[in-house]
Amino acid sequence: MSDNDGKKTLGLRGGARSGNVKQSFSHGRTKNVVVETKRKRVVVPKPAAGAGKPSGTSGGGGAVGSHTKRPAGISDAEMDRRLKALQAAKAREHEDAARREAEEKARAEERERMRAEKEQKEREQREAEERLRQKAEEEARAAEQAAADARKADAPPAAPQDGPARGKTKETPRKAAPERDRDDRRGAGKAKEDGGNRRSGKLTLNQALSGEGGRQKSMAAMKRKQERQRQKAMGGNQPREKVVRDVQLPEAIMVSELANRMAERVGDVVKALMQNGMMVTQNQSIDADTAELIIEEFGHRVVRVSAADVEDVIKEVADKPEDLKPRPPVITIMGHVDHGKTSLLDAIRKTKVTAGEAGGITQHIGAYQVKSKDGATLSFLDTPGHAAFTSMRSRGAQVTDIVVLVVAADDAVMPQTIEAINHAKAAKVPMIVAINKVDKPSANPTKVRTDLLQHEVVVEEMSGDVQDVEVSATTGQGLEELLEAIALQAEILELKANPDRAAEGAVIEAQLDVGRGPVATVLVQNGTLRRGDIFVVGEQYGKVRALINDQGDRVDEAGPSVPVEVLGLNGTPEAGDVLNVVATEAQAREIAEYRANLAKEKRAAAGAGTTLDQLLAKAKEDENVKELPIVVKADVQGSTEAIVQAMEKIGNDEVRVRVIHHGVGAITETDVGLAEASGCPVIGFNVRANAPARNSANQKGVEIRYYSVIYDLVDDVKAAASGLLSAEVREKFIGYAEIREVFKVTGVGKVAGCLVTEGVARRSAGVRLLRDDVVIHEGTLKTLKRFKDEVSEVQSGQECGMAFENYDDIRQGDVIEIFEREEVERKLD
Repeated sequence: MSDNDGKKTLGLRGGARSGNVKQSFSHGRTKNVVVETKRKRVVVPKPAAGAGKPSGTSGGGGAVGSHTKRPAGISDAEMDRRLKALQAAKAREHEDAARREAEEKARAEERERMRAEKEQKEREQREAEERLRQKAEEEARAAEQAAADARKADAPPAAPQDGPARGKTKETPRKAAPERDRDDRRGAGKAKEDGGNRRSGKLTLNQALSGEGGRQKSMAAMKRKQERQRQKAMGGNQPREKVVRDVQLPEAIMVSELANRMAERVGDVVKALMQNGMMVTQNQSIDADTAELIIEEFGHRVVRVSAADVEDVIKEVADKPEDLKPRPPVITIMGHVDHGKTSLLDAIRKTKVTAGEAGGITQHIGAYQVKSKDGATLSFLDTPGHAAFTSMRSRGAQVTDIVVLVVAADDAVMPQTIEAINHAKAAKVPMIVAINKVDKPSANPTKVRTDLLQHEVVVEEMSGDVQDVEVSATTGQGLEELLEAIALQAEILELKANPDRAAEGAVIEAQLDVGRGPVATVLVQNGTLRRGDIFVVGEQYGKVRALINDQGDRVDEAGPSVPVEVLGLNGTPEAGDVLNVVATEAQAREIAEYRANLAKEKRAAAGAGTTLDQLLAKAKEDENVKELPIVVKADVQGSTEAIVQAMEKIGNDEVRVRVIHHGVGAITETDVGLAEASGCPVIGFNVRANAPARNSANQKGVEIRYYSVIYDLVDDVKAAASGLLSAEVREKFIGYAEIREVFKVTGVGKVAGCLVTEGVARRSAGVRLLRDDVVIHEGTLKTLKRFKDEVSEVQSGQECGMAFENYDDIRQGDVIEIFEREEVERKLD
């Protein structure tokens, strides 16, 4: 290797820390030292022996030698550093070897200690087994001796024999004793010769775990054997009578569990299944039909049960007529938005509820109790009138006894009024029409009555059976007549309930309160709900921690037709769920888990029936549809439900709104994180984000929008979704030109001599070439000339020259259509 080659060698640098001198080789006069490191192979040039040692280098270079010629381009300090690094690497290698040797020695000592402990345990176990065996042998000998004594006592006395024979009989025991002693000594000598092999036939713990050795009988088995022998000696054992059991059989059961319920051996059950053609183990499940065959084969009775049987504890029980007592009627106020439903209820309650509602409209179901002048108690439900709250109005109609339909006298029948009529008819509840705002100059109650005829609602003034009352929430006109009509209708219905039974009610509204946790507004329909009762409601359960009435006061119990807020749930239930009181918390938890699993299975089954072709088609369809994802949080469950339903209605074939998450309660960091991952805003309806969520949203750039009126929320989301629509491109025809002559121009191609017959021809516009009213080309103009000048446009009636971009097939008599394109923004309906 030449000196020039030495300039290209690699330095030791940091990799020499764990390096090792592998070998030396030489080419000519120059020698090289090869150092292998963990990362690279390093070649250090070494001069031949006899070369002078450069100044400033250390002499203890190890494998390099004391007379090292410095390679070209490397300083004395660098060379010295490399040599020291090489020495340090070797020292570390020796240290690593010593450390590994010490670790190996420690591991060997640990293995020896564990082996000694294991042998000690085995020795102790063998000694314990020997003691048990000796004890069992002694008991067996004692039992045999007792059986022999019993047989000798029962045997007849032997006949007397001659003298010699008697003498022989007496001498036999004396002769047998020395022989027995010799046998015992022989057995003892044999045991000594066997030494440690005397327990070779016994089962040890290691043999049992490793599968070696024979199976030894347990103490219980030996005792059973002795008992069988004793019974046989006493006259034989009688067969035991078969015990027939009622075996509860669910839809699927494990083989071992089936054997346990029948009190049969698992091996016998597995054998029976194999005889029926089913190769199963004890840990596998079988269906109910197969298990029924096995149960009948073993002679037991089958009792079919299902998972739904857990709900048997809350099945309805018919009340006896003598237990029923009168209860207050439940009246639901329904109608179109801004027709004065809540204001009318305020006038009855002498309160100002609408002042606290955002925008002056009700967006929750309110539950109140009112006492009339004659002392009668009335329970009122106030439902929202906006189109998005259809499900709320439906729930209000389902739990009510009487529907009060509020119609504004100055507005007549509107869409939500018609919807309320349909809900009342579907629930089959009586209706009372309250014609509100009769104090306004534009009021026309007759028109309201006439419009109601179109929907099969015939009021009394029109010779019908539906009561109608003209009222005014502002002046109080007609309120007493309305309460009398309600009382009359309730008296006709003869409403009764049993207050002395387990409570049952309907969830009107549910929310997640920051300080109180999940809170449900429940209308008790039957029984009495008391503080401390354990209940299940939908997929949730709990224990009544507190009951709060419509006035905000805590009460100890709530009877039929009483609306209360219930605290103590483990989660927020769905609005419309039924609340049932059960005996124990275990029953409530079991029912709630069953319902949750059932709902989960239904959701899974809904998506499982889709074929691969359908999935591919849906994926292809989704590619063409733009989505606006949002996260929705609201104050109550009903508002969340209404917002989600309203969002599903926004969109068309090109754009749709997708609610990726919705819930009840304040906006949290989890909601902000989900919105960031999905690139969407967070919509808060009557809720606010907590401090950590606000900070997280500011850092991650997530937009949080707050709303208190559902009109504004729907309009803003609809506007945002409209922004995803592609702009509509419209064509505007601005002129026509007829080709009179075709010219060939050098460097330009064919140029059409045209006459603008209509409109105007523009250089920037698009053009189409028509031949016999058929479009044969569409493109743009390459040139537009008026005489010899290039112009931007030519007016109607003037001649000009036109040339098409990348197209020359033009003929005399062709027509050129000139048009412009404009984009029009689209909006969702």
